[in-house]
Amino acid sequence: MHSLPFRRTLSRVAQAAGVTQEGQRLGRREVSTVPMGDGWWLSGKSETAAEEDTQIYPFTVTTSDEEIQDLHRRLDQTRPVEGLEDACFQYGFNPAYLQRVVSYWRNQFDWKKQVAVLNQYPHFKTKIEGLDVHFLRCTPASPGSVGCVVRPLLLVHGWPGSFYEFYRLLPLLLEPQDGLAFEVICPSIPGYGYSQAPQVKGFNTLAAARVFLKLMKRLGHSEFYLQGGDWGSIITTNMAQMKPECVRGLHLNMFNVTSGGVGMVMSLLLGPYVPSLVGLSQEDTRRLFPYVEKNLHTLLRETGYLHIQATRPDTAGRALNDSPVGLAAYILEKFSCWTDSQNTDMEDGGLERKFSLDDLLTNVMIYWTTRSITSSMRFYKENFSENIQKRVDSKVSVSVPTGLAAFPQELFHTPRSWARRKFRNILSYSYMPSGGHFAAFEEPQLLANDFREFVRKVENLQK
Repeated sequence: MHSLPFRRTLSRVAQAAGVTQEGQRLGRREVSTVPMGDGWWLSGKSETAAEEDTQIYPFTVTTSDEEIQDLHRRLDQTRPVEGLEDACFQYGFNPAYLQRVVSYWRNQFDWKKQVAVLNQYPHFKTKIEGLDVHFLRCTPASPGSVGCVVRPLLLVHGWPGSFYEFYRLLPLLLEPQDGLAFEVICPSIPGYGYSQAPQVKGFNTLAAARVFLKLMKRLGHSEFYLQGGDWGSIITTNMAQMKPECVRGLHLNMFNVTSGGVGMVMSLLLGPYVPSLVGLSQEDTRRLFPYVEKNLHTLLRETGYLHIQATRPDTAGRALNDSPVGLAAYILEKFSCWTDSQNTDMEDGGLERKFSLDDLLTNVMIYWTTRSITSSMRFYKENFSENIQKRVDSKVSVSVPTGLAAFPQELFHTPRSWARRKFRNILSYSYMPSGGHFAAFEEPQLLANDFREFVRKVENLQK
């Protein structure tokens, strides 16, 4: 307990910094929306967007014996690395466990079977701003149910994930429940998987948001829901900033406020002592502190990849494009450490606690067979080539109804009081009981339940 004079002193300090229980002041000029602009992402082409083919074509994931034989040859030729005693995942992917993964990949993993799994949902492609954009379009299991409302929903993945992350979530959204179901559109970000990579510089989250808005318009949807994590959370947020009139609701399982100013600093300083004074709940305090010792250390440890990809993606990408084992280690390390930070102390990185090797290797194979690891890594370079706090989207708040799901093992925690600086119409903020960065892949039922509850609140408001 803190003495009354001490609390009064802290209160005066907080008020002087502009911190209140209702949140912090903006301290910056805002504009109402982010301009959409336009783009063209093919090099040496004279065509314009007005001339491009706007048809939508069915797409099927395929493979061949030659593709599988080439993979097996490369796996057979890998040169093992001897690991350190008791290092587990503390130095990266444990070499001993990696050999077990490689053995399973070479001798038991059935890529043809997994291709059939990928094709269980209908795939399509269409050209937008010169690029072949890949997406799933899934309709509800029983669209004709009496009294059932069907709402369009766009799901957007991040790195090093793919559209496949949502395969556990899709059945939970497509099945009508309490008179509500979703038509789900799930695209691949250009440069990821089966979406064509940009050939010129500059394709960032704003460009991806514009492409996906054009996709939804082409599919005939003038109003829809959005859901995303990782890059998907930023892309969908940008969509809501560009065309708020089209976004019925925005649901995120990762969310950050890039500029907190003095108010956020004071929250960190005063939060351990008087959390309510700076807009923090007891759960916020538990997740945030001790901040420097826990959260900052975790961020520093887990963001080495970001510095590489934001500066020299083509250098590291060249090696990963040639080595399936290197690619698997690089990608699957994230599915270990970003699921639970304590997994670094486990010999197998805790990978098989929530995932099967078939699921994990299917995601790796999407990158491997499309040779898209380098182009996916470039997305970091494009988004960090300038100060992200000076981009136009950092000056635009989000006005659409918003639902935020805070998973406890996410790389960073953003309290509701911080999130309100950016998201001005938060209808739901949930402290999720378990799960980390790959929410749809790890905890599909929890994510589906939270999303549906958010949608119900939006629908009730709009009746």
